[in-house]
Amino acid sequence: FTRAELESFVGATVDDLIGPDCRLLFVGINPGLWTAATMTHFAYPGNRFYPALLQAGIIEREIDRSAGMSDEDRRHLVGRGIGITNVAQRATAKASELTKQELIDGGVQLRAFVERHRPRVVAIAGITAYRTAFAEPKAVAGEHPDGMGGSRLWIVPNPSGLNAHETVDSLAVAYAAPARAAGII
Repeated sequence: FTRAELESFVGATVDDLIGPDCRLLFVGINPGLWTAATMTHFAYPGNRFYPALLQAGIIEREIDRSAGMSDEDRRHLVGRGIGITNVAQRATAKASELTKQELIDGGVQLRAFVERHRPRVVAIAGITAYRTAFAEPKAVAGEHPDGMGGSRLWIVPNPSGLNAHETVDSLAVAYAAPARAAGII
């Protein structure tokens, strides 16, 4: 995509990926422009989400998301009991463009989404967004004992290439814990 093409997706939304037997719901901060352009969560070519899922054994085959996820890819994820949504729904070039209020409102909507779909486990990818959205400034990564909406809750690292201190290896380890709790691996 050209820069102009990507910028045309500012403010767009991306449908949630959710099936009737969602056991593990991954939650991003918000859609990036590449995600909005391809209608595929975590789609930016430098994002390490799908490589980490594959390495952890959460998915069983490579997903080439940069051109847009295929229907077969979506069926694979849903069939594995995996869902994907976001805290905030508005696409931006960077998550830092979201307002505090958007994150807070998104947190309220996420709780309702979790209560409606009842995944076994929710894994929110991004501690800073979590702290803002849920007014928990001292929240730490890992499992949270209070859960969310009847589901177990983990805060896991954001897979964005901008999160330079994480690698596919470290993300795979972090994502494997909630996946084991959900019975996916």
